[in-house]
Amino acid sequence: MLEVGDKAPDFTAPLDDGSSFKLGKLKGALVVLYFYPKDDTSGCTSEAKDFTALASEFAAAGARVIGLSPDSVAQHVKFKAKHGLDVALVADEDRSIVERYGVWVEKSMYGRKYMGVERTTFLIDAKGRIARIWPKVKVPGHAAAVLAAVLELAKA
Repeated sequence: MLEVGDKAPDFTAPLDDGSSFKLGKLKGALVVLYFYPKDDTSGCTSEAKDFTALASEFAAAGARVIGLSPDSVAQHVKFKAKHGLDVALVADEDRSIVERYGVWVEKSMYGRKYMGVERTTFLIDAKGRIARIWPKVKVPGHAAAVLAAVLELAKA
């Protein structure tokens, strides 16, 4: 599992707009990388809407907000359009990124075990190091808590 102070694993993957996203190209900026299980489910929709509502404040603090799930680019496009989302969404269909970040885990629902994404957020500093980790995220108030951490880090 990754820890605070570790170098954030670099990756290249498709964005919802069809372009290629490379984490390493954002050195010098703060990055909020939030992993979520699935587009258009209740918790994931609420989380994306909360980050969207604060998008201008994240941008003003010099932070990029990037959501990432195993969904396809086409699913991300529909999800963003349906809910008016203003966050960049990365597609990790082969689950290589969620595995590298340690968020592809065994989960259990109604007694059935399965593999899935554990909702987790990483705050990456301007040097590409992990400044903060929020594991097992509970959505209500999460985006605001992340923004507070971004503002604190931006001041430092």
